[in-house]
Amino acid sequence: MTVSDKAKKTATLETLPAGLREPLWHFRNYLEYERKMSQNTVVAYVRDLVQFLDFVPCRRIEEIGQRHIQQFLEQLRQWGIKERSQARKVSALRRFFGFLTKRAMLSEDPVEKISNPRQVRTLPKTINEKLITQLLMAPDDSAFGLRDRAMLEVLYATGLRVSELINLQFGQVRLDPGLLIVMGKGRKERLVPLGSQARKHLLVYIQEGRPSLLKRPTDMLFLSRLGAAMSRQAFWQLIKKYALETGISPKLVSPHVVRHCFATHLLNHGADLRAIQMMLGHSDLSTTQIYTEVARERLRTVHERYHPLEGGGTD
Repeated sequence: MTVSDKAKKTATLETLPAGLREPLWHFRNYLEYERKMSQNTVVAYVRDLVQFLDFVPCRRIEEIGQRHIQQFLEQLRQWGIKERSQARKVSALRRFFGFLTKRAMLSEDPVEKISNPRQVRTLPKTINEKLITQLLMAPDDSAFGLRDRAMLEVLYATGLRVSELINLQFGQVRLDPGLLIVMGKGRKERLVPLGSQARKHLLVYIQEGRPSLLKRPTDMLFLSRLGAAMSRQAFWQLIKKYALETGISPKLVSPHVVRHCFATHLLNHGADLRAIQMMLGHSDLSTTQIYTEVARERLRTVHERYHPLEGGGTD
């Protein structure tokens, strides 16, 4: 088995020894039922923790110590796992063992003195407003085109996560005041302004496009060919398709890039950072502050391009 294969190899929760499996079952139930985290988040936590518990030469959770965490991190580095992914796994371990300690399932937390892997902070990818406009205008006037235009307009107008967008239901839409009631991470509810442009295209889709996509009664707002909710993958492919049609490199565009564009373009036009934080559903303002770095980088690029002493400008 190659190094790459070993890095990808994971057991399942069910195949772990009982002394490791049962604490993880408790933690999974805590995330799902007490913290009410999304299924995707719960699955990601469990996947990272199963990989660790499969790695350690222990059969009971009490046998795991700080040295096992350090050995696991060293193995991740040897497998070529990026620092960002390492940090995510350490975060999962920290949360898991913190939970076990607080619930008195462990007397000592083996992750307590472990430092987070150093990460290179990368700026969110964005595209300019001209390209975003081209992308929004790409869909045609068919029922599917009306749906796609409405989805793209709503995504750019609100900065929703793709999972929030595809799972929107009629009960979350307030067309008259132009608001969406969004259920975000941790089942936290927030209000997001819809904007007149997105509201207009959403109304056209509801009145003229959605009826022909409807196969059976459903509250889901955006429907697939089967009349059900769209998948994340299907919407991701749609964005790539429209990027190609408009001459934009598909590598530059994704649902999350449009979310980044929403925040960056608002900030460029003078929006308040805390207001952007609330609309994005970030629990911590420091997460939102990365967009100030994007704006700063853009100003630096503009200065270098156009300032006469930097080689730009015209006589």
